[in-house]
Amino acid sequence: MAGTCSMLCLIIVTIFIPPLGVFLLSGCGVDFWINVLLTILGYFPGHIHAFYLEYIYYDRRDTDPLTRASQRPAPGVYSNRIQTGGHPHTQADRHYGT
Repeated sequence: MAGTCSMLCLIIVTIFIPPLGVFLLSGCGVDFWINVLLTILGYFPGHIHAFYLEYIYYDRRDTDPLTRASQRPAPGVYSNRIQTGGHPHTQADRHYGT
């Protein structure tokens, strides 16, 4: 229930201010600045980009760790937090050398 509530709040925020929704997902990174630029150039492209990032985030969040580790990076997404669905990297992603 808490996940659904946070998702709905994020969607409502994104409807009114797309860069704020992206900021809440990815922080102040490349994805945020791309969304600011797209929103300035046209309000609709900012929405498309923001909802795309949210879709990738929630899709990756709901997959199991083994599937998530084997997935290729989503095109046009630069934030590791969105790529992994908010989960920390799995053991398969960490290379400790040897």
